[in-house]
Amino acid sequence: MSYSEKSHSKEITTAVTGAWLESHDPGERKFIKIGFLLLESGETLPDITIAYQTWGTLNAKKDNAILINHAMTGWSDVTGWWPNMVGPGLPFDTDKYFIVCPNVIGGCQGSTGPSSIAPDGKRYGSRFPVVTVRDMAAAELLFTDAIGIKKYRLAVGPSLGGMRSLEWAIQYPDRVGAICTIGSSAVATGDQIGGFSVQIRAIKSDPNFNNGDYYEQERGPIEGLGIARRIAHLTYRTESEMDVRFGRQMQGDDTGRYAVESYLDHQADKLAKRFDANTYIALTSAMASHDVGRDRGGVVAALESIKIPAVVVSIDTDRLFPPRLQVEVAELVPKAEPLITISSDFGHDGFLVESESVGEAIRQALSII
Repeated sequence: MSYSEKSHSKEITTAVTGAWLESHDPGERKFIKIGFLLLESGETLPDITIAYQTWGTLNAKKDNAILINHAMTGWSDVTGWWPNMVGPGLPFDTDKYFIVCPNVIGGCQGSTGPSSIAPDGKRYGSRFPVVTVRDMAAAELLFTDAIGIKKYRLAVGPSLGGMRSLEWAIQYPDRVGAICTIGSSAVATGDQIGGFSVQIRAIKSDPNFNNGDYYEQERGPIEGLGIARRIAHLTYRTESEMDVRFGRQMQGDDTGRYAVESYLDHQADKLAKRFDANTYIALTSAMASHDVGRDRGGVVAALESIKIPAVVVSIDTDRLFPPRLQVEVAELVPKAEPLITISSDFGHDGFLVESESVGEAIRQALSII
């Protein structure tokens, strides 16, 4: 796969952005145009492209489709970020189901986002409009219409994906049979918003950020993105894991770093090769604004209005989305199953690591439809 693109006689490399760009190998991605979308802000996002991937076969009745809503730094290739979940005999059983995963608007892996080329031929950059979780779900509905699916058996997602699944249940209950949320919530908390704001500040403070218009530069805000990722990653894992795994160990090289510093540096470097700083801001801001109760009479009223079944999954050590947030959803959604709590040493990232337990929850969600 190529990691650079010539655009306007300027080569864009991973020193600028890790976004998928138009000359890159599409891999297994498919692309579809869904038209325009009127956003919550009142702005219009025109000529939207959605990148997506599918597994399995849509049956003759078109009633075996499952929508997977990826997490913030996920993308349409579910098998690339959620191991042991999609395939024959696995929780998302491709012998039975047609699995669909679109990349969100605002993303950087093929769907229209800040690094995409706008109708005027230039990359959006700072001109990309603010998008919300509701906007993302609305775009997913247009995408669903475009690929000819009338109703999903299940909409499932971890983290930001769970937020979108909740929006599907509230806004489009006739288009989905049930939802499953994993390590997610009905509303962003003050603690989350605070953490998100520091991560965004780190990116915007990078001298190479240039108000988001960095695609024609030699370097983008990679250092700021890396700092944001390091902060975020600590919230994805647990205090006990960091202490047991690394403690006060030194890395043992000539950098003088602690081992935990080296680990966080590695996480930052990995993300920079496949992600875009503007997208990080766009999606983090969307999570910060998440509130199912906005203009719906409050969170309680919004959750109580959900008429379809829900399976809510909590991770007992999740410090980014603490269990009380899932308890709220499970207690207020009328047709919610009893809360499923997964025990994990890995915090929020338990949804990635505890594939057996998460898989059982997925199977349970599919069994209630």
